Amino acid sequence: MEITVDADRLRDDIEATAAFGDIDAGEGRGRTVLVGTEANRRAREYLLDRMEDAGLDVTVDAVGNVAGTWTPDGADPEAAPVAAGSHLDSVPEGGIFDGPLGVYSALEAVRSMQDAGVSPEHPVTVVSFTEEEGQRFADGLLGSSVTVGERSVEEALALTDDDGVTLEEALEDIGFRGEGRLDAAEWDAWYELHIEQDTTLEEAGVPVGVVTTITGITHLDVEIRGEANHAGATHMHDRTDALAAAAELVLDVETAANEVVEASSDSAVGTVGSLDVSPNATNVVPGRVEAGVDVRDVEYESMETVVGAVEETLDRIEDERGVEAAFERPFDLRPTPMAERLREAAHRAGDAAGIGTMDLHSGAAHDTMHVADATDAALLFAPSRDGISHNPREWTDWDDCAAATRVLAGALAETAGVAGE
Repeated sequence: MEITVDADRLRDDIEATAAFGDIDAGEGRGRTVLVGTEANRRAREYLLDRMEDAGLDVTVDAVGNVAGTWTPDGADPEAAPVAAGSHLDSVPEGGIFDGPLGVYSALEAVRSMQDAGVSPEHPVTVVSFTEEEGQRFADGLLGSSVTVGERSVEEALALTDDDGVTLEEALEDIGFRGEGRLDAAEWDAWYELHIEQDTTLEEAGVPVGVVTTITGITHLDVEIRGEANHAGATHMHDRTDALAAAAELVLDVETAANEVVEASSDSAVGTVGSLDVSPNATNVVPGRVEAGVDVRDVEYESMETVVGAVEETLDRIEDERGVEAAFERPFDLRPTPMAERLREAAHRAGDAAGIGTMDLHSGAAHDTMHVADATDAALLFAPSRDGISHNPREWTDWDDCAAATRVLAGALAETAGVAGE
C-alpha cells in the first residue's frame, strides 16, 4: 500500500513554527525557543491545534511532554501505541529544522495514513518532548528522561534556570504544566526523524539515513590547580602554570582520539570544548583551570581508551609540572543500538517508495537514546546542507524533508500493523 505525504502541509507547519522565537539572522533563518518562554508557549499551542485538527487525543504530562494519539476505527484501543516525534525547543539562535521536523513529520505521517484511508491495528502517538536541548533546565533530553523513569517528575520540576526559576514555575507560566507521566515503556515502538547534522547523506546523495547506533557520550570536568603569580616578576623556572598544564591536556585528548581512529574506530572523537581560566588576567600566571572534555564513539571501549589517556595526562602533568589535577565524570551515556526490526521496516519503506536509504551512525545525542531503554527505537536522518546545525544557516531541502517523512510514514504504518502490510 502506497502512502504519500503532503509536502506543502509539512512545510507550512515547519515554517509556521519557525516564526515563534524568530531572530534577525544575517544569513539563513533562525529561532530561539527556550522552554517556558512565550515563544515556546506559541509553538506548543500551534502543535496542539494541529493535533486536534487531525483528530488526535491530546495530553500534556506533568513535565510538559505533549502527546497526541490517533486511534482509528478498527484499531485495538488497548494495543500498545507506536510513537514518533521529537522536540520543539531550540538552542539560542538555532535553526528551524532541528526538532520541529521530527514532530511535524510524525504528525504528517498520521495525516497521510488518514488521507490514504489506512487503518493500523495499533494506535499511533505523536510526541513532543520537553527540553531536549538543555539550554534552560538540566543538561538536555529532560522530557524523555522522565518518560523512561531515569529522572522523577519531582526532580525534573525542581530544576532551576540561572535566575532561580523552576521548571514547574516556567511550565505553569505558559499553561503547560500537565498531569501524570508519559510512559515510553507503554509504547510498542518509537521512531524519531531528525536532521543529520553532518554531511554523510549529502555527500552520498542519499535522502534518508537509518541510524544503526547512537554514539555514547562522556563528559569529564577537569580541574587543574597551580599557583597564580605575577607574570613579570615570576621567573619561568619558578612557575606552576595551570593553563600551560591544561594546554598539554588539550593536545593529548586530540592525540588520543586520533590514535583510536587510526587503530580501531573511525567514529571516535575527543574534544576539550571549554576552559575557565582563573584569574584570567593578562599579567597573571594562571593559577587554576577548569576544562570540559567531551568523548564520543559508537564503541564504549574506545571511549574508555580516551578517558584513560586523560587520566594518564593528569598524572603526568602533576609529576612534571607540580600542579594538582583531578576530574569528575558527571555525564556518561553508553552507545545506543537501534532496533533491527524498525531499521528493516524503514529500509523496506524506502524501497517501496523508491527512496534511497543508507545505514549510518549518529554522533549527536537525541531523545531516542533514552526511549531505547524502554522500548524498541529507531532514528532516521534527513540530509543537512554542509552539515550545519544549531545555526540559522541550518538547512534541509524541502524535498528531502518530504522524502524522509514518506519513509517514516511507511515504517510507522508497517510497525503499527496497517492492513495489507
